[in-house]
Amino acid sequence: MNTVMKDFTFSTVPEIIVEWAGAARIGEIIQQRFNACRVLVVTDPGLIKAEILLPTLRSLHDAGFQVTVYDRVQPDPHERLVREALQVARDGHCELVIGLGGGSSLDVAKLVAVLVNAEQDLQELYGIGKITGQRLPLVNIPTTAGTGSEVTNISILTTNDDSKMGIVAPQLYGDLVLLDAQLTLGLPSLHTAAAGIDAMVHAIEAYTGKHRKNPISDALAREALRLISRHLVTACRDGCNREARENILLGAMLAGQAFANSPVAAVHALAYPLGARHHIPHGLSNALMLVPVLQFNAPAAAPRYAELAAVIGAEVSGDVEKDAGAFIAAMVCIIAETGAPNRLRDVDIPTEKLAILAQDAMQQTRLLDNNPVPLTENDALRLYQQAF
Repeated sequence: MNTVMKDFTFSTVPEIIVEWAGAARIGEIIQQRFNACRVLVVTDPGLIKAEILLPTLRSLHDAGFQVTVYDRVQPDPHERLVREALQVARDGHCELVIGLGGGSSLDVAKLVAVLVNAEQDLQELYGIGKITGQRLPLVNIPTTAGTGSEVTNISILTTNDDSKMGIVAPQLYGDLVLLDAQLTLGLPSLHTAAAGIDAMVHAIEAYTGKHRKNPISDALAREALRLISRHLVTACRDGCNREARENILLGAMLAGQAFANSPVAAVHALAYPLGARHHIPHGLSNALMLVPVLQFNAPAAAPRYAELAAVIGAEVSGDVEKDAGAFIAAMVCIIAETGAPNRLRDVDIPTEKLAILAQDAMQQTRLLDNNPVPLTENDALRLYQQAF
């Protein structure tokens, strides 16, 4: 029986460069592509302290760029950081923005590029498609293999009331992405594990989501899972393994392309309150909630899980229920082998706070609507209790 393909749209960034040590010649790369003299680099204090930024800054200066650095980005960035970085960009009359760092730095850089010349205020942007006008040229260089923010049209911020809200718009796609795996060498094991599991969550939720799933996002999600599942544990155990680092960085980017077009769901909805209220890093929050949500979704998502079982190297039998179970079991093993915490109690979440987390999670209607199984506040509470 023939199945007619559903109409779909797929969008991504126009150019991606994969180059070992490419950040050390970013000035030359940008000079060839953009007509700009004054550059803002958005990053975090950890990269400054580790001197990871030095080759990039040297390359920009050697190419003749006037460089301003905003280096105060923190995990789960607050709205005030965007406003601070925006003022720095305006004071420096910046004409191009480079996001260099983890997902938080890239999310801030994307919004600064949008707002520098905009008449809109940040508060007007929350939601889907609320950005009007154009942005400054934008280059994204990830230093972690997880969020995929370098290729998404999404920025997530922590608001004044300690909730996490998303801004989704095509203007948030950058002009150029540089994947330089050398920047990820030596990343601590816990950070590597959390970021890699985050990327696998992106791929899984893109593949199993209720809305906008499509053949291109499916292909990207499968390849992302294949690459990360085979190399993440190695990267956690040997932080300087070039092959592992390159593969999980590429996998995280592919997962980002997948979920930018086929959105994430309940794992992220339940992870966001952990970051906003308890400052648990985003990747780790996803890792903590992944298995309970996989089990919750299994009645509806089993056929998709069964398809992914072979992708991550699980033994398959052809029986959908058994293969779905094998997929979940394999994910449990991968998380355990990375050494990442797997219980909320392990990261000091008090049990009396679970009900508040469940209430907060229900505010993530955009994500919950995409989940394969409807989820109530009582369901959310039970999932947090299972994760505890």
